[in-house]
Amino acid sequence: MKNYQELFNGTLWGVMQWTQWDEMRARIVNAGEWYVYALGHDVPDTTTSGTKLTAILDEMDALLRRDHREKYLGIVYADDLATPTLIKVYDPNNLGSSCGSSGRVILPGWVLSRIPPEPMVSQSPVPHSRLRWWQELKDRLHSH
Repeated sequence: MKNYQELFNGTLWGVMQWTQWDEMRARIVNAGEWYVYALGHDVPDTTTSGTKLTAILDEMDALLRRDHREKYLGIVYADDLATPTLIKVYDPNNLGSSCGSSGRVILPGWVLSRIPPEPMVSQSPVPHSRLRWWQELKDRLHSH
């Protein structure tokens, strides 16, 4: 089994179509326990599953569809499209330069993994609106 850094920095496959994302979301929930790490927040020390994981993925889906108004997705990547262990979801409002010429490494906004994540610090700060969005989502989920 690969460790977190090997998965994170390894070969990932792009989820190019929205229908692929819809199918992947169902597989993620059916796979059971996941660590959901929002960059800019503490690394989670517990996993999420079931209705809470579904709620997180539904909110993430709504955000992606609202902020990434393209016919294709192309900002979600997984180590395996059929049975992923690690999934990177990039924030549509922080994609950086598409050709990579800026020299900055753009980290994903969220990482879902079956193994404990390791802390990452982005070279560009996470916008306050995204920090607030995630905190409000977590607060709503913990109040139920």
